Amino acid sequence: MSANSEKKPGNERLQHLFKVISSRLFLEKKALNGEIPFYVCAYPPKESVEMERLQRQLANRLELAGVKVLEINLYDLSVEILKERGIWEQILNMEKSVSREQLKELLQGVLDPEAHLVPAIAIQLAKSDFEVLFLSGVGAVFPYIRSHNVLNNLQSTAKEKPTVMFFPGTYQHCQESGASLNLFGKLHDDKYYRAFDISHCEA
Repeated sequence: MSANSEKKPGNERLQHLFKVISSRLFLEKKALNGEIPFYVCAYPPKESVEMERLQRQLANRLELAGVKVLEINLYDLSVEILKERGIWEQILNMEKSVSREQLKELLQGVLDPEAHLVPAIAIQLAKSDFEVLFLSGVGAVFPYIRSHNVLNNLQSTAKEKPTVMFFPGTYQHCQESGASLNLFGKLHDDKYYRAFDISHCEA
C-alpha cells in the first residue's frame, strides 16, 4: 500500500499515477474481483491549480505511452448541456434575480445525473476510443451536482473501462460509517464505497 497521494509532492504523485494507470493490471481490471473499476484521486483543494496541470501532464504522458485517455470535465459538460437546451443565457440572467436555493433547485433538475448528465457522458463514451476515463470539475459543479450521485449513476454506463475521478477533498474509509467523499475536506455526507483510492493502488 502506498502513502496517501495527498502527502506526495507533485512529481512523485505524477509518477505514481502514471505507473498505476499505465499498467496492464489496471487497464485490464485484473485485480478487481468483479468490482466496478472506479478510482478516486483525492487531493487538497488548495492544490487544485497544480492538480489541473498534473492531470494534463499525466494524460499527455499516458497518450505518449500508448494509453488512450478520455477527459470529461463535469463543469464544461454541464455548460454544454445548458447551451444545447437553450437555457444557458437564461441561467446567467436568472443568477442575478433569484435566490441561491432557487437556482440550485433549477440546476439540479436540468443537470440531474440520472436523467441528463450521465446520458451525456454515455454519448461521449460511445463515440470515443479510449482505455481510461478521467473525470474532473467536481468542485466547480458543487452543489448542483454531487460526485457520489455521478458515480452511482455511472455504474451501469462506465463499467467497461477504468474511471478516475479527480476529487478536491478526501476519500475516507472507516468501520463505523463506511466510506465517504468529503468535498473540500469539509462536507461529510456523500456516502460512497464502491471506488478504490488510487493512492493505495500498486502497479
